[in-house]
Amino acid sequence: MSKQVSKCPHAKKCGGCQLQNMIYERQLSFKQVKVIKLLGKYRHVDEIIGMEHPYHYRNKVQAAFGERGKEIISGIYQSSTHKIVPVDSCLIEDPKADEIIVTIRKLLNSFKLRAFNDVAMKGFLRHVLIKRGFSSGEIMVVLVTGVMDFPKQEQFVNALLTRHPEITTLVQNVNNKRTSLLLGEESRVLFGSGYIEEDLCGFRFRISPKAFYQVNPTQTEVLYNKALDFAELSGKETVLDAYCGTGTIGIIASPKAKQVVGVELNGDAVKDAKVNAELNNVQNIEFYKDDAGRFMVKAAQTGAQYDVVIMDPPRAGASLDFLKSLITLAPKKVVYISCNPETQARDVAFLVKNGYRVKKIQPVDMFPHTEHVECIVSLVRK
Repeated sequence: MSKQVSKCPHAKKCGGCQLQNMIYERQLSFKQVKVIKLLGKYRHVDEIIGMEHPYHYRNKVQAAFGERGKEIISGIYQSSTHKIVPVDSCLIEDPKADEIIVTIRKLLNSFKLRAFNDVAMKGFLRHVLIKRGFSSGEIMVVLVTGVMDFPKQEQFVNALLTRHPEITTLVQNVNNKRTSLLLGEESRVLFGSGYIEEDLCGFRFRISPKAFYQVNPTQTEVLYNKALDFAELSGKETVLDAYCGTGTIGIIASPKAKQVVGVELNGDAVKDAKVNAELNNVQNIEFYKDDAGRFMVKAAQTGAQYDVVIMDPPRAGASLDFLKSLITLAPKKVVYISCNPETQARDVAFLVKNGYRVKKIQPVDMFPHTEHVECIVSLVRK
């Protein structure tokens, strides 16, 4: 493991890596203590699993574009502000993605294209989103523009691909609204297939511009393998994968389960999940587009039976309706993956009061140098 944190020149302005002043071992200790304070009353917290090389781990990189005087800048929004901190390279981002973003910024000047001003609602390029398959080597570049009209589109695309032939697909997404959301509703493919594919835990997954996919593939394998160890599947269980995203955990669990059901509210993610199941020839899985809480309520009302529930909710945690329905369904095991131990602790407290006990707790460092910590809690019905 890395002993010393490299000094980032953007540290004071950016605010993205809150712990980078600590050596990595100290960061891990800090996160371990955080999880112990929140969940340690239930049982022993296993030692946090860190990274051997905790740099340049992000396979998803996004940059905001703006103007400072007549100069086009690109970088990261300063923490809790709408001010862009110019960044050419970041210690936690994929270096190739950073390199492509710098090239795009230079090309804007060459082609006399402007950055989009979201106050005046004028200009062209708003953001760039890059997703890279670390295993497959495939790279998707999404140009988020404020307007559909793309002057000298063919020449711009050719210039970018000439400088970066490693790009496998290029997409234009139009976001013309006053919003903090990165992507708009309308997209068109400028080059390639419009998606990339990536290998994870021996399976192949399709990643589209809008679909959620974990940003640290190295630690995602660690996280998912540990979660499936906690599920202790024998091949006879019916598994519910709640908040399933593009179906990654459910598909990886499928060889060890009798049946898997995935539920996810994001329609683009559900489409990708179904494609991913076909891509891997998984026959024993079904996906539903629905709010996880609403789906659970309906499942409880119809008397559906699940042996194991794997849940990976957003930072806000699970809804009360979801948790109440989970109690009604009474699965033998619950494997709760969370990127926010605070809301996880709240939800675990509810489950413990209603017939479950905590069996294992495992923190995983998915986001080195930041204050975020991922945690898996295994619960069994008393």
